Amino acid sequence: MQISHLGEVIGIITAICWTISALAFSLATRRAGSLAVNLARLVMAMGMFLIWSKVTRGIWTPSDASPEAWRWLSVSGFIGFVAGDYCLFKSYSYQSAKLSMLIMSLAPPVAALSGALILNEKLTLLNGLGMFLVLFGIAIVILKRPESETNKSRLNYPAKGLLLAFGGAIGQGVGAVFSKLGMGNYDPFASSQIRVITGVIGFMIIITIASQWRSVGFSLKNNNAMGPLVIGSFFGPFLGVSLSLFSFQHTSVGIASTLIATVPVFILIPSVLVFHEKLNWKEVAGAFLAVSGMAIFFL
Repeated sequence: MQISHLGEVIGIITAICWTISALAFSLATRRAGSLAVNLARLVMAMGMFLIWSKVTRGIWTPSDASPEAWRWLSVSGFIGFVAGDYCLFKSYSYQSAKLSMLIMSLAPPVAALSGALILNEKLTLLNGLGMFLVLFGIAIVILKRPESETNKSRLNYPAKGLLLAFGGAIGQGVGAVFSKLGMGNYDPFASSQIRVITGVIGFMIIITIASQWRSVGFSLKNNNAMGPLVIGSFFGPFLGVSLSLFSFQHTSVGIASTLIATVPVFILIPSVLVFHEKLNWKEVAGAFLAVSGMAIFFL
């Protein structure tokens, strides 16, 4: 295999990692709640990063990162890990992981729009066509056919869950732009560690303000949530996020984002085999339309 395709291969591996973490965190959230899972998974990931950093770089923390890297990666951590992931994980309480991850297909277009505003990157008509396909793919899944008596479309799923997933897509998309801004050529695992550190601090602040420490502690005593938590923490904030930054460094952000955005397709099979969920033609067509939109968007 040619080294020139390393970024693309890592992008596909990242999508598989995020598929595993999405399913694991969906289970954990239903058993322990979104706040508890969000904090616990970042604390677990922090432990993994400490060991990895010491073994591979000889230091425990990203103390060699520049102030600029700390600033922008911290902003990315608060937007992506705290605001975005809180919304995404909360959506798991209302709907399946496969639907939430389908809506998360909006993250790359959001990243592109944010890049245009923040980094002065240009958008083309082809980008617009890609965004339309993504939105159309999501729409055919979440919208019911019009009722004859009202002739108005309704939602197939709870509006609160859908809005939370949309919030997760916005957080991940905007967070990706600030990650690129802060990372540069810096180590992707160390960059992820900075984002995790700020994520831990962010959720500690939220839990303190909401006076939820007792509730979080009680939730984390649920042994049934621990297995999915450990699995999700490894394949999500530790390995998956780090590999996504690695992929950004070795291929274009557009190609990497497109490959990573295939999660809605990867997640269909385990949703049926593991969770015994039924698929309909709209869900399959919507997933492939959304991913096709990703591909066209970044041509």
